[in-house]
This record gives sequence, structure tokens and C-alpha cells, in this order.
Amino acid sequence: MSRLPHATANDADDRGTAQKLLEIVRQTVLELRPHAADEAAISLHSVLDRDLGLDSLGRVELWSRIEREFGVRLPEALFASADTPQDLLVALRVERGVVPEPEPASEPERVATAADRRTPEQAQTLMEVLDWHVRAHPQRCHVRLLGDGEASDDISYAALQRGAQAVAVGLQQRGLEAGQRVALMLPTGRDFLFGFFGILLAGGVPVPIYPPMRLSQIEDHLRRQAAILGNAEASMLITVSEAKLLAHLLKPQVPSLGEIASVAELSASSGALRAQPRQAGDLAFLQYTSGSTGQPKGVMVSHANLLANLRAMGKALKVDAEDVFVSWLPMYHDMGLIGAWLGSLYYGFNLVLMSPLAFLARPARWLRTIHQYRATLSAAPNFAYELCLSKLDARDLEGLDLSSWRLALNGAEPVNPDTLKRFAERFAGYGLSPAALMPVYGLAEGTLGVTFPPLQRGPLIDWVSRGPFQASGQAQPVEPDSADALRFVCCGRPLPGHQVRVVDGRDVELPERTEGHVQFRGPSTTAGYFRNAQESARVRHGEWLDSLDLGYMAGGELYLSGRAKDLIIRGGRNIYPYDLETAVGNLQGLRKGCVAVFGSGAASHGGERLVVLAETHEQDSAARRDLQQAISRVAVDLTGVAPDDVVLAPPHSVLKTSSGKIRRAASRELYERGEVGQPRRAVWRQLLRLGQAALGAQAGRLLRALGALLYAGYFWALLLIIASLTWLAVALLPRRSWCRRLTRVAARGFLRLAGVPLSTSGLAQLRASEVRVLVANHASYLDGVVLCAVLPPTFSFVAKRELAEQFVAGRFLRRLGTCFVERFDVQRGAADAEALAATLASGQSLLFFPEGTLSREPGLQPFRMGAFVLAARADVPLLPIALGGTRMVLRDGQWFPHRGEVRVKLCGQLLADGHDWLDAIKLRDKARAVLLQQLDEADRLLLAG
Repeated sequence: MSRLPHATANDADDRGTAQKLLEIVRQTVLELRPHAADEAAISLHSVLDRDLGLDSLGRVELWSRIEREFGVRLPEALFASADTPQDLLVALRVERGVVPEPEPASEPERVATAADRRTPEQAQTLMEVLDWHVRAHPQRCHVRLLGDGEASDDISYAALQRGAQAVAVGLQQRGLEAGQRVALMLPTGRDFLFGFFGILLAGGVPVPIYPPMRLSQIEDHLRRQAAILGNAEASMLITVSEAKLLAHLLKPQVPSLGEIASVAELSASSGALRAQPRQAGDLAFLQYTSGSTGQPKGVMVSHANLLANLRAMGKALKVDAEDVFVSWLPMYHDMGLIGAWLGSLYYGFNLVLMSPLAFLARPARWLRTIHQYRATLSAAPNFAYELCLSKLDARDLEGLDLSSWRLALNGAEPVNPDTLKRFAERFAGYGLSPAALMPVYGLAEGTLGVTFPPLQRGPLIDWVSRGPFQASGQAQPVEPDSADALRFVCCGRPLPGHQVRVVDGRDVELPERTEGHVQFRGPSTTAGYFRNAQESARVRHGEWLDSLDLGYMAGGELYLSGRAKDLIIRGGRNIYPYDLETAVGNLQGLRKGCVAVFGSGAASHGGERLVVLAETHEQDSAARRDLQQAISRVAVDLTGVAPDDVVLAPPHSVLKTSSGKIRRAASRELYERGEVGQPRRAVWRQLLRLGQAALGAQAGRLLRALGALLYAGYFWALLLIIASLTWLAVALLPRRSWCRRLTRVAARGFLRLAGVPLSTSGLAQLRASEVRVLVANHASYLDGVVLCAVLPPTFSFVAKRELAEQFVAGRFLRRLGTCFVERFDVQRGAADAEALAATLASGQSLLFFPEGTLSREPGLQPFRMGAFVLAARADVPLLPIALGGTRMVLRDGQWFPHRGEVRVKLCGQLLADGHDWLDAIKLRDKARAVLLQQLDEADRLLLAG
């Protein structure tokens, strides 16, 4: 907050009042949400309900504390109208007669907390993030660039901004207009950092593309980038000086490309930077998922997408300014660009950056750098961990200490369970905690991160029966080390504020442990691909985006099982078969159009093996060796990696469809069975076997789909009939007790006829006629039916008041004696709480869903305080009820029911230690802990914090 030239006594008093008020608010929030309040950016402008989670009773407690601490009586109307602590501060000024001098309108008053000083919570763009850090600590080291020797090149926040501004001036003087795309083809280093932010400051949109590994390949490399530059309609290209002359050859292929310059040339320009206002929804950069010449797809990442993902990942990983991140990941890769660099920019932790080539040449340097700088964070694809296992011996690791490494993230390509196990075992002796290994899942379309596992749990491997999984996608658990088992690595739960689901081919959500298409949604999800409406429409399913990956959910966590697309990931690179097949097929001596490229997994290998299968008539052994070497050279030139196996096969070995398309999956199976080139069965036998298999598989799918559709129709028809008859009977019966008994019988009959098995335990606790408060988790609209079926007809449900206004539901619930509470009008909500207390005092037990709402996402949501305050003040027992399985049977937002068992467990009774607010909070925490012990779901309170 800025200071006025002539501070007065009123100023000091007003600042003291604001600080004291914020401390009262913080203490109240800390009691309500102990896992979140310590990180919450609580300011005078925080919204009491939305940002701080204060419900009606929480607001009542806050009011009483403010009045007690300041010795005032706040206006009653303020209880309903106040939205922020600022509103309360204004009222306190009036009540205490303090009228401070107004501050300039351009600098609104805000009292910063320690959390505010660590992260730019209010920033809406990357440029605002950098501005925030430059104001807060301009000379603090942001990036430490490592060269070939021991010396480092340190870049502060101020230096990054100065260097970027110089580049931005040069771009503007060369005619860059707001929103135009600028390609960035630079190796990891100072030029890339300055160039990327320079494009942003000039108003452009950066398009990172990977640089050539060797200068001798620049011409061929640039030619292959023409498709990306054309799709992006790049107006300029920033690259190294050595590539400039050859880059001009691209201009005829990319009509939009006007300027090609180096960072040094751009920075030499003089003049003033013209500010370019940017909004949260504007493009931050384009992330191309393909380096191929076929169908490049530019993922549109907005500033809002990016900051939402950074904030969600930071919460999940509990990062702060004290962390140190060591990275060799290339800047054109989303894990290196966003996870390492922009993550360090946002959270203010130090980034130690080394060249990808430095790691590939000497993998030990990665681990040595973690040791030297006491790094706490580092990330890499699976192949990097495997490389450390296969290339480093005891001499390379002598004196190594990895005890500081708390998060070793493994993502960007399939995670091998053997790699995780062997890496943990080998490096445990060097101080690495096995719990530090963290398999994660993300993709460019989700900005970066999608699911992360819980901290400090370590890798979780699921062993499933091979037969049922391959036949019907059912992930049935088996004992570890079973001979005929498949293993899948757990990738964790969705990031806070994000959702993941697994669906079948009709977008119907599947129950847990059933393989399907992985879809996701949330504030980090891209709007689509740049200038590629067809691909954008293909992956967009309403609010959901198809990842094109396959997987299943178990315990609310994601397990990836494969890829629906043909992408091969090898050595951290995306390899698209079509391009390599085309290039290899042009070699003299091979049959054109008869080349299959695929990835083959192997338990003993740390990643996918790149296999090239090509047909030839050549029989001479020397000529065949020359062909294999030529294929390897083409693969290296095109993809940067050599194939693991080059198989020359006789004609008709590469399997194709009737239309001539390469059947890569079938060719891979042939290769893995060792049957390439072997004499085949008669054509009629092959056709018969294939026909039988296809008919069997298709019949199985149709039967399962038909069965699911018939069950859904039966489920809803049954519900409609029973609900209608029950509603009519309840409307006519004269006594409430008769209505409740009838409803119980109807609920039991529905569940039984719908084929929903129901198991219960702990019901004996309800035999005594004692007044109680019951609290149950809320996972599905089916919960009310289940509780009606299970509980004695002596309890009154507590429901949201909106239901009372509905003709059908409202009349039915009122006849059953349901109590209604207001969720949005805080003044009426407080009055409803008093009415509930009177109901409890009259001897009527109450049943609450303290989460207040339900969600399709697994996890126990934050609790509202009503039930616990009532139980504490009335000194009555509180009984938690754990509901399991209802979300799987009928998930929120998915009106397609699934068969599954429902479990109801009544836990032991709890009593409050006293009658005040803190006793109610303790009672709430006890009930929450009891429910979490019984539920196979995460604590959403922890995830939100």
C-alpha cells in the first residue's frame, strides 16, 4: 500500500485497524480450513464466501469476534450485505469515528500478507507475473544457466525484463503487430528466455520450435519446420545467426514469414517500447504437439490457461520460493517451458538450467547438479531415469547426495514400473527417498499437468489380470508378481479445480476399473488447435477434451493403459510413424508404401523401442546391411534418434487394410510374436480366423452396449413408476410417520428391483430412541434413496431451500418433515439455523449432508458448520455415516446408471467437548477423519489447499 506524503494519526490508526481486522478474519478461516488458510491470500478484497469459505455460521462467528475485539455493534443489515473485509473495515471506521484521508484511486488499498509477497495471486498474464517479481525483488536470482564448465550465468528478474524489453523494441521496429505469431527456434539459454518474453512484451505470440541438433542439418531441419510456420502464419522467426541465411529459403514456402533475425540483432535496436495491453483470455503462446511435416497441431494456450495450471500444480506439489528446480528439459517442450521455467517464474524459486545435450552426453551431470545446488525439484521423461541406470557406474556416483530431492517427477512418456523400482533401489543408497518418485500425467492440450499423485506416497503399481483386461477392458486386481498379470502405474488424481473421466465410444462415463477414453476439463484446458477446426472438433466433446489416451480409474486415481493414437515416444521425442515411413519408403531397394514404423514395449527396457519394418526383395547380405544403415540414417536425420531394430522382411510381411493403409498395431503383434517373414497360413484360414475374432469381439461389444442401454432404460422406468406411486401415496396419507414408513419400503423395493446390492453395518446403534445429529457424505443423487431405505423412519432430512420451492420435490419433502436451509441469503441462513436448533430441542433427530452439495469428482468436499454447531450447542451425539459406491452407480452429470454395490456404514457416535465454536470445529474434524477412514476417496480439503 502506498504512503501519502503527509501521513496522519488517522492513517496509522486505520492501518492498524485493517491489520487487526485481517488477523481476526485469518484466524477464523484458519480454524475452519486449517489446511488451506495458511496459504490463502487473505486481503481486504477477498470475498467472504467464495474466496474464504465462510458459510452463514462461519460469518456469525466472525461477526461476534469483530464486535468483541473492537467493542462495537455492527449494523444488522451489514451481515447480509458485506461481501469482503473491506466492507467491514468501512463499517468499523464509521462506528469508531475514524475517517482516513483518501488514497489515490489508481492505487486501491490492500494489506499484503506473507503469502501475497511470495506469489503474484492477482496476476492475470505472464507479463504481470514478471512485473510483480521485478517490483518485489528485482535483483533476486531467477535462472542460473550452466555452461560447459563450472561457472554459471545468473539472470535476475530485472535482467530478464531488461533483456526482453530490448528484444521487444526490435520486434516492434520491424513492424510486429499485436497478436502476430513469432517463431522461436533457439537452444536453451539466455537468448531463448529474452526472446520468449520479448515477443510477449511486444504484443506477439511466441511459437517455440525445436532447434537443429547439428548445424550441418540446418537446411533439412528448417525445411521440415515449414509446416509449423505455415500453420502458425508466423510473421517473424528468431533464430541463431548461423541459421539466418538458410532460413531465408523458407520464405517461399511460408508466405507470412517476413523477418528472420537473431536476439542480438533485435536487441541492438534503439527506441521506446510501446505497451501492448493483454487480457487473461489472450494467447500466451502456441505449443505444437508435432514436429512432423504431416499434420502439425498448435495447442492454443491462453494466459488464463497457463496461470490456472501453474497455480493448480503449485498447490498439488506444495512448492514455494525456497524450492530449487534443476532442469535439462528443452525449452520447446511443455514440461521444460512451463513446468520448469514458467513454474519457477511464478513461484519465485531458483531454476538451475542446463542444456539437454549436456545431460545426454553425461547423464551423471544431472544428478551432480541436483547434489551441488541441493535441488528439491526435478522432472524428466522415463528414458532419462533409465539412462541413469544403464549408463552410470559406481565411480560416476561417488560422493553423490540426493537427500534434498523431494520430488522426482516422471512424465511426458509412458512410465515403466521396472524403471521406478530399480531407480528407487539403486539411489536409495545416495539419499533419495523412494517416496520422492512421482509419476504424473499431462499433455499440451491441458497446458501441462492433468493428474498428480499425493505427495510422499511414492509410486503405486496396479497388477491386473491379463485375460479380462484384454478381452473386455476390466482391470481386475490380482496378487503382485502374478505370472499372467499386466502392470499399470498410477498417475494420481486430477489437479485442484480440474476433472478427469473415462468414457466409452459413446461418451458414456464408465465405472471404475473399466478401460476407456481418458477425457478432462478445467480452467487449464485449451480452447483447441490454432487454425485447425477439424482436429479441434474431433477432440472436443462438449465441455470435455479427449486426450486420445486410454486408461481407467481406480480409487479416484488415473491409470494409463495405452494410446489411442499412433504416436511413438522415444527418448523424450514424439515420433509420428507416417513421416518416417514415407521417408524410408523412398530409399532405393525397398518396396515403396510397404514400411511400418511402430513402438514396441519391453519389460527390460526403460521406454518404447522404435522399430522399422520394411519390405525388400534384396537377398545379398552386404546390400541388406547397407539398407539397414541407410534406414538408420534417415531415422536419425528425421527424428533425432536411431531405431532400436530395423527388420528387412520379404514382400507382403507388412500388414495392411483392404484400402492399403498400414496396420501398425497388427504388424507390431506379428513382430513381437517373432513371426515376421514366416510362411503364413492359407488365405482362407486367415480370413476365417480373422472373421471369427472380429465377429466375436463385435458381438461382445454389442451385447455389452445393449445390456447397458436396457439396464439404463429399466432403471429410469422403474424409478419413475415407484417414485410416482410413492409421491401420490405420501400426498394422500394423513400421518407423517406413515409417509416415512411407506417411503422406506419404496426405497428398499427400488434398490432391490434395480439390482443394486446394499450392504450395511452399525445399524444397531440406532435402536435406542435418542436424539441425534447424523452426517453423511454426499456422492450421488442416489444417496437420499439409500438412506431412506436403510435408516429407521424417525429422522428429518435437512435439505437446501431451493427444493422447497419445487412443486413435485417440495411437496413430497415437506410431507416427510424435511427441514430446509437457505444457502445464499446469509441472514435467512442464520435464521434457519435457529429453527433447526428448535427442531432438535423438540426431540427430532436430524440428518445432514454437511458437504452441502455433490460432485462427480471423487473426494470428500469441505464441510459446512451447521450440523456440528447444532450438535455441540444441544449436547447431543453426532453419528457419521459413510456411503460408498453410490457415485459409481449414478454419478453427478451422468444419467447413465451402472451396476454396482452400495455400502452404508454407521460409524461410532461422537460427542463435542463443549458448546462453543471451537468445540464445534473439533467435532467437525473428528467426523471428517472418521469418514475418510471408511471411504476410498481423497480429502478434497487437502487438494484445495
